[in-house]
Amino acid sequence: MKRLSILSCLFMASLLCAQAQIENPVHFQTRQEKVSDTELKVVFSGTVDSGWHVYATDIADGGPTRAELTLEQCQGAKPKDKLKATGKVRRAMDEMFGMEVSYMEGTATFVQLFELTEPTYDVSGYLTYGACNDQACLPPSTVEFHFTGQGKQPEQTKAVAAKPEQDVQGKTEPAEQAPQGEAGQAEQASDTAAIAPIEPADGHPDWWQPVIGELRALGEVSQGGDTSLWRTFLLGLLGGLVALLTPCVWPIIPMTVSFFLKRARERKAGIRDAFLYGLSIVVIYVALGLLVTLLFGASALNALSTNAVFNIFFFLMLLVFGASFLGGFEITLPSRWTNAVDRKSETTTGLLSIFLMAFTLSLVSFSCTGPIIGFLLVEVSSSGSIVAPTVGMLGFALALALPFTLFAMFPAWLKSVPRSGNWMNCVKVCLGFLELAFSLKFLSVADLAYGWHLLDREVFLSLWIVLFALMGAYLIGWLRFPHDEDEYDESGSVVVRPRTGVFRFFLALLSMAFALYMVPGLWGAPCKAVSAFAPPMTTQDFRLAHHEVSARFHDYDEGMAYARTHRLPVMLDFTGYGCVNCRKMEAAVWTDPRVAEVMNDSYVLITLYVDEKTPLPETIVVDENGGQTRLRTVGDRWSYLQRAKFGANAQPFYVLLDNEGRPLNRSYAYDEDIAAYLDFLQTGLRRYHEQDN
Repeated sequence: MKRLSILSCLFMASLLCAQAQIENPVHFQTRQEKVSDTELKVVFSGTVDSGWHVYATDIADGGPTRAELTLEQCQGAKPKDKLKATGKVRRAMDEMFGMEVSYMEGTATFVQLFELTEPTYDVSGYLTYGACNDQACLPPSTVEFHFTGQGKQPEQTKAVAAKPEQDVQGKTEPAEQAPQGEAGQAEQASDTAAIAPIEPADGHPDWWQPVIGELRALGEVSQGGDTSLWRTFLLGLLGGLVALLTPCVWPIIPMTVSFFLKRARERKAGIRDAFLYGLSIVVIYVALGLLVTLLFGASALNALSTNAVFNIFFFLMLLVFGASFLGGFEITLPSRWTNAVDRKSETTTGLLSIFLMAFTLSLVSFSCTGPIIGFLLVEVSSSGSIVAPTVGMLGFALALALPFTLFAMFPAWLKSVPRSGNWMNCVKVCLGFLELAFSLKFLSVADLAYGWHLLDREVFLSLWIVLFALMGAYLIGWLRFPHDEDEYDESGSVVVRPRTGVFRFFLALLSMAFALYMVPGLWGAPCKAVSAFAPPMTTQDFRLAHHEVSARFHDYDEGMAYARTHRLPVMLDFTGYGCVNCRKMEAAVWTDPRVAEVMNDSYVLITLYVDEKTPLPETIVVDENGGQTRLRTVGDRWSYLQRAKFGANAQPFYVLLDNEGRPLNRSYAYDEDIAAYLDFLQTGLRRYHEQDN
């Protein structure tokens, strides 16, 4: 009995592993509501997992999958108005599609009104919707419904009670109602499941046999990990290190450390006070990050990244910060705030006194740290992560607080630190140029949202080229600003311009080289170093060259037949017209010349669109996970192929096969690491040649 229990547990574990690649983030329930004898309301109520969103109904062609209603039977009733998305519908600019999209998070509700025209009604059909998160999109998903009841009654029988309403509840699972790979259908076929209703017309039956076990044996799906929080932390750390070098912070370090060492009777006590001072700085700035999160909330932070109004506000904010760093004016807090906190720190003792001293530093240094903090909070808040502001401020505070503790522990180091001087002003001016450059990123989002076409890709790159060229000129000494200090000779009468140091020379060299690097982008060069900031390539008016990858086939059986005839390996690309991350992979990875060469010359690329709307000659009903699934369109067929043969339903999804339909490498999902993608391709090619030999 014990052995049987162990075997049962192992069997259940294997089933869970087999379903690891299937996504099931959306669950729908359907119901009918009798508004009156002449009006019926069909409601689709869905719950959406955190991080996912469902697109609404008013999305233009060429964008993500919008919600649509298809009627298969409508007796005794006729549709009244169009399908409507109700509840909290958000609108944001999607840079990849270059259009504004509407979507719902947490809950998604759609309503269709019908006018009842006969004493009884019989309506049936299905809702089609699209769901995505930051890593993948699911195929167009469907929810079926079928309702009957009493409709418009003759005058003499209106008083008769109507037939009780009928509730039909279901989830978006293929076993109940999902005719194709929707968000909820997410049950995976086992390794031995047959695809009996799908017989290739002129193909090889083995091409459709499941290979889930073989694919899993080659390794887990290759997909980029969530490194965004690490990037946020490192960005904050870098911001804190830069803030240290500004005129508002650097001169305070030796004075503060000396104060702690002198007021303490023992050196250990001085080190402890300096450590508590640094810890107080961390607490203050982390609290600022938490405050941003509490003020906006998770959903608002996620909307900031593409909200046009917020992006215009961010652009203006960074523009003001940049002008301040260039010497146009000083951004300072009211002096009474600083004086009040300073007086309070002098009248208190212990930990509270140290904390108030750290708070005084934060207020006094605001003119230098404020623009840096503002940029960090704008950048990390618009990333959409609820913890990003806190993580970013943690990195900033650690970098800012660390020198106070280190110099207190090793006071001899203070003698070797550079003295305050004009070099700190140089740091501020360079930061001003950078803030101006990054402000254009946020203006670009608003420009795309409103369709102004003021900041197309070549205009954006032109402005960046000018800004970084001017920064190089400033570092060399060709350009000066109002608060740059002059140097005088010993007599004090002749102005002598500061000489350009070696370090400044190399920084100027890098800045000007970066400006020249972007020049080919004006004629369509990818300029991948700035692709995350610049507008999409679709806004570029003039392009001289392309590194394009073109699919040879869009039909699985035809592509496999060609590969078998010509003895070539196959790459399957499961994608969608409305898949944002699919377009990102194609723009960031497929344009690499090395990747393009391997894909075009060594593989038969078969691209299968799971949201292809072309209807099949006739609806196919397949047995899947103990139920029946209807395949109505070409996209349904490819979505079913992905689920049944490979055990996955999210896009993008790439898999390499030999010409008999067997996998050559583990699958690959959304990960813009070009080296990893190239290794994925070359490993499959090597294994294919080993089999062939």
